[in-house]
Amino acid sequence: MTGLYDFHTHTILSDGEMLPSELIRRMAVIGYTTVAITDHVDTSNAESVVKTLLDVRESARLFGVRLLCGVEITHVPPAQIAIVARQARAAGAEIVVVHGETPVEPVAPGTNHAACICPDVNILAHPGLVTHEDARLAKENGIALEITSRGGHNRTNGHVARIARETGCQLVVDSDAHAPHDLLGRAEKETVARGAGLSVQETESIMSLNIDTFLRS
Repeated sequence: MTGLYDFHTHTILSDGEMLPSELIRRMAVIGYTTVAITDHVDTSNAESVVKTLLDVRESARLFGVRLLCGVEITHVPPAQIAIVARQARAAGAEIVVVHGETPVEPVAPGTNHAACICPDVNILAHPGLVTHEDARLAKENGIALEITSRGGHNRTNGHVARIARETGCQLVVDSDAHAPHDLLGRAEKETVARGAGLSVQETESIMSLNIDTFLRS
């Protein structure tokens, strides 16, 4: 399946401003066909967040949106990332994002590496000054690196794009939306990708990602 997607959004289940249904409705109006809700989790709430999101899937379907129920593992000690990812998967998570080593938050060193070797992770979000080594591991494990529009986190987008190009690692472009004004239309999403230094062809490849193939990788 292809179409306009966002794999990284937040609701009132963590620090977002919108109910899951409101987020989905707003994204449907913009033109999204696939939306992942990935609220912040750790060992305390991974299972409950996923189980709550599963109750919204029918609402999403009625709005014409494929909802991916997921999590963003956030500020978890690197040694526990695989544990939380397994908890989320066991609860029914269809996508697992890890909050990477962004330059604007005190994320524990080693978080990027722990995410890139975890078979239950799909995306390493805003990974800061990610290394070639970790990007190569991400590629081997079918994990994408994220180009983000979120302020602060996006300071290293150019670096992330370059490292992904040099290692052949998959990129995705996400909003990390917390509020209505964070949502991206197609043109805005393309601008984020081009602003990171990606070519028109690279941007189109990312925008037309086969979602099912990516999630199975």
